[in-house]
Order: sequence, then C-alpha cells, then structure tokens
Amino acid sequence: MQSQPLTAMRPAADTDAASSARRQWQTVVWDDPINTTTYVTSVFQRHFGYGFERARALMLEVHFKGKAVVASGEREHMEAHVFAMHSYGLRATLVRSETAG
Repeated sequence: MQSQPLTAMRPAADTDAASSARRQWQTVVWDDPINTTTYVTSVFQRHFGYGFERARALMLEVHFKGKAVVASGEREHMEAHVFAMHSYGLRATLVRSETAG
C-alpha cells in the first residue's frame, strides 16, 4: 500500500470573510422623551465627529423613526460606542448587522 504525502490544511473560512464578519455590528440609538434634539445632535458631533448636517440627519431619524444606526464596525468598537452613548444619557444598543453572513 502506497502512502499519500501529507498536505497542509487551510482553514475553511478565508480571512477576508472572517474579518468582514467581525465588522458586522451596529450601534443603534433609540428615541427617548428626555433628551432634546439639539443635545442629541451635539452628542453625535462630539462623539462621532460627524458634521452638523450628518449629525442632524441621524438625530431626525432617531426622532421620527424611533431609532438610527449611528455607527457600524467591529463588535468591540460598537460596544464602546454604546457605552459612550449611555454615558451621554442616550438609549443605545448593540445589534448584529442584517448583512452579516
């Protein structure tokens, strides 16, 4: 019986897909009856570095639709954003992106 040479096994998931999966988390800010629209806009500007128009658009989405995805990325970064939003007094959650595979 002739033996087959051993070959190196490659991981089943390619590194690009694994990296992409790590980035598929979102920070969602929810509407609340306490914080003013001006305050929420300023938090988005201060924390995320968004310009006034982008921050205002996100605030309006929170205000009229009840929530807005304010950031997307790796889980650890999104967890930090959720924690920061809580420290500003905003309601925020971490969610897995719907586009994650």
